[in-house]
This record gives sequence, structure tokens and C-alpha cells, in this order.
Amino acid sequence: MNVANPTSFAAPKPSDYGSDQDVRWCPGCGDYAILAQMKKVMAKMNADRSKTVFISGIGCSSRFPYYMNTYGFHSIHGRAPTLATGLKLARPDLDVWVITGDGDALSIGGNHVIHAMRRNVDIKLLLFNNRVYGLTKGQYSPTTEQQKPSKSAPMGVPDLPIHPLSLAVACNATFVARTLDRDIKHMEYVLERAARHRGSAFVEIYQNCNIFNDGAFNYATDRTTGKDHVIYLEHGKPLVFGHNDDKVVRVANMKMEVVNRDSVAEDQLLVHDEKAVNTSLAFLLSRMHHPEMPEPVGVFRDIEYATYGDVVVNQSEQARQRFGTSDLQQLVAGNDTWEVQ
Repeated sequence: MNVANPTSFAAPKPSDYGSDQDVRWCPGCGDYAILAQMKKVMAKMNADRSKTVFISGIGCSSRFPYYMNTYGFHSIHGRAPTLATGLKLARPDLDVWVITGDGDALSIGGNHVIHAMRRNVDIKLLLFNNRVYGLTKGQYSPTTEQQKPSKSAPMGVPDLPIHPLSLAVACNATFVARTLDRDIKHMEYVLERAARHRGSAFVEIYQNCNIFNDGAFNYATDRTTGKDHVIYLEHGKPLVFGHNDDKVVRVANMKMEVVNRDSVAEDQLLVHDEKAVNTSLAFLLSRMHHPEMPEPVGVFRDIEYATYGDVVVNQSEQARQRFGTSDLQQLVAGNDTWEVQ
């Protein structure tokens, strides 16, 4: 994260990171909470607005760059990760964020997300998952539950849904996390962790669309029932949940199961390890879904290794040392030509 010169101005406020544009989301949309927490994190970290860029594709979430007082780019459907990759390679000094939705990222943009994550490009991708196409008025998306009726599948969605975090873990993203739009303290924590990470960061945010899919995540956000359906992941601590922390998750016979805490010895509890290089635990956690299992939120994985930019810059330097420099126009014209008879 680029930090502004602390001597150049007074400590920033969240409002300093908001633009002068009217926010045009439906009243009650979960996107407002995400925007507010992003501005709060930017201010808390004294982020340099001149070196921060938000890139989006198409969808309700993709209006986000208009509302941040930073650089931004509202691009085309599904291609934000490619633009972010190019920008980060050209300007490695910038902090580059991708703002996307479940339709934008996982349908037309699925291929681009996969490669940005597997390459470990140093970008932060926030996926607003409301399990519906909101901008185009309620069609089912790649994350909509199977059999759920929608405007484009009135008899029920025939597809199995994509699980975004499973995809991110399978692509070896070096930071993988999930948070909830209605748990603003937790969201602030996760966004800050993502901002400080160096490498590919993938954050899924359960975001309520109160117009076309209202209440999709009530099981997780309801104050009375949420603790029975959500596990807050903490590094080095067991997977405990429930109103009285009386339930735990353990692995038995190669699968996850929920048991009462008092029936398992403390040394047999499954302990979360976000630093594990092996992706097995993170993938298992990403496959836990309501209603069969409680759903984990928090940081699934946080490791570091060479970024895509590091590798490309190193290769370029090696090439210069080996072959020297040359004139671009001469390279374009070149001598490697042939004639077709």
C-alpha cells in the first residue's frame, strides 16, 4: 500500500477518499457499506490517492470507481483483471484494485480472473456476490443456488453454482478471504488485510441485493441465528462456532463434520492455519456451505511468494544483460521476414 507523505497534509478522513459524484445505487443496497468501509480503510492507512486505482467491469458494483477520489477505470464486461494486470506491470508503483460482481467476474470474466490469480499478480480483487444479476434486473448468475426460481429460470435454476473461493484457492491465489456486507467491523478488518498483502488477493463479499435477491444471506447476517451458521476464522485457533461456542468442526473419514465441543478433546480440534502453503485446508473450508454446514468467513489463506511483476521484471533485466538494448522501431521492422510465392 502506497502511503501519502504524512507531512504534506493533516491526517486524512474517510470522506477525503470519496468523490463528488452522487452515489447511484438502490437505497438499502449492500454496496453502500462496502464503499464506506473501503474509504475508512484508505484513510486509516493514509493511502496515497495519486497512486491508487480502482478498475471495474460491468454491473452494479462496477460503478465503484466513480465514487472514489482516486484514479479509476470503468472498463468492459469481465475484462477488469486484464486491464489491472497490464497496469500493474506498466506501473508497479501503483496500488491496483479490481471491483467486480459474481456475474462480471465468474461468467464472461471467469477466464481472466483465473489467470490473474494463478499468476500472482499484485492486485486486490473484491467480488461483490449477491447471487443475482442486479443491473439487468434479476436473471440468475453463476453463483445462484440450483433450483432457485429467477426471472431467467422461472422453473428453477438448472445449473450448479460456482463457489468463488474454491476457484480462487484452486488457482493458488496467495490471499483468499470472505466477509459480509452487514458486518462492517469484520469487513474493515478483511479489507485492510487485503490492502497490506503483496500478491493476488481475492475477497468475496456477501452483498445483499434488496431489490432482486433480498435476504439471500440472512442466515449468516441475522443477529439471532448467524452465530449458528457462521464460523469466524482466526489463525491458530480451532473452528468453533455457535451462540455459546459449543460447536466445532473436525475432519473425519476425509470429510468435514460438526460435533459438540464437549465431545472432542482440545488437542483433536481442527485448528485454522491461514499460512499453510498446501491448499488442502483452505479448499476444504471453501466447500463448507449453508445449510449443510456452517460457512467460514475471514482469511482462508495468506501466504507470499514472488509476484508476476517480480518475475517479469527479473526476466527483462536478464534479457537486457544478455542481449543488450535495441531500438524499438528496428525490432518491429526486423530482419525476420519472408515472401510467399
